[in-house]
Amino acid sequence: MTTEVDFYELLECERTADAGTIKSSYRKLAIRYHPDKNAGCKDSEAKFKAINEAYDCLKDPQKRAAYDRYGHAAFRQGAGGPGGGGAQDFNGFSDIFESVFGEFMGGGRQGRAGPRRGADLRYDMEVSLEEAYHGHQTQITVDVSTACSPCGGSGATPGTKARTCQTCAGHGKVRAQQGFFVVERACPTCHGAGQVIADPCPVCNGEGRVEQTKTLQVNVPPGVDEGTRIRLTGEGEAGARGAPSGDLYIFLHVKRHALFEREGTALHARAPISFTTAALGGTIDIPGLDGATHSIRIPPGIQSGKELRQRGAGMPVLQGRGHGDMVIHIEVETPTRLSARQKELLEAFRETETGEECPESSGFFGRLKTALGG
Repeated sequence: MTTEVDFYELLECERTADAGTIKSSYRKLAIRYHPDKNAGCKDSEAKFKAINEAYDCLKDPQKRAAYDRYGHAAFRQGAGGPGGGGAQDFNGFSDIFESVFGEFMGGGRQGRAGPRRGADLRYDMEVSLEEAYHGHQTQITVDVSTACSPCGGSGATPGTKARTCQTCAGHGKVRAQQGFFVVERACPTCHGAGQVIADPCPVCNGEGRVEQTKTLQVNVPPGVDEGTRIRLTGEGEAGARGAPSGDLYIFLHVKRHALFEREGTALHARAPISFTTAALGGTIDIPGLDGATHSIRIPPGIQSGKELRQRGAGMPVLQGRGHGDMVIHIEVETPTRLSARQKELLEAFRETETGEECPESSGFFGRLKTALGG
């Protein structure tokens, strides 16, 4: 983002808010600003991306701790926000996190340094509500660094190997006295790797990795929701000089549905019915995401706003058993155009309610009263 807005302000939460409050606020804002709900609105699209970035940070205790101490500066080195497709690095808070918590975790890094693990990447994927219900298998294409094949990821020309750095003796760090303090920093010769490559691989220039386009298979399980995260282990950035690869995290965004609105495992739908069905009762058919048609019984005398619940017709529980419910919200429609016959019958009905006789149909009302014993 060009303008750095406080993450707590974006999610409309206090800085002391607990994880549940932050999640609840995020869900409401995500629904309000979702691109499918605000088609063509660039401001809503930007707001949606911003609140996703904020929630991605604040839902993680480690990232949140780093953000509370350093603000946006905690993520400026190599960190990536939520984008529309494509893979992005969001592993840049690790160094700052170590500086915050290192003293509680044995004083930070110890021992010999080596090539660092590759960065984790983020990929944003949209799925339909039907795909979220049934599960979905698909392929994605990402541009990512992978281990260099000619040198096997070592960074050295085939047939040669790296040697131990003489400056730091392979530790990757050097110390310098500054007054009363001893300052430790990355070795200027090997840049923290602990090894020096005298004859670098001509393909990767000693990095041990090259850029490549990869096609990956993704299995979306049934029951996923907005913000569900899928991890593909080892499919992130390759580590430098043979270090392990990072992971690829796929963040799911569920498209808006024409009939249903989702709330947890519940599916909500609005059902308009005629006022005669509302008065006399009946049934309506609702097509479910499970492929079945659900017949919903309408009790006589139902009012607008009444909720009817179809048990087990909602979303499946993610990595669990059972389904939520389908909730039908009744909306009674009043007709705007009536035939002469319909008007006559309604006038007759009104007469039975109020006892007021319509002059034009006095004979009719008389017969109706006689028939009704009035």
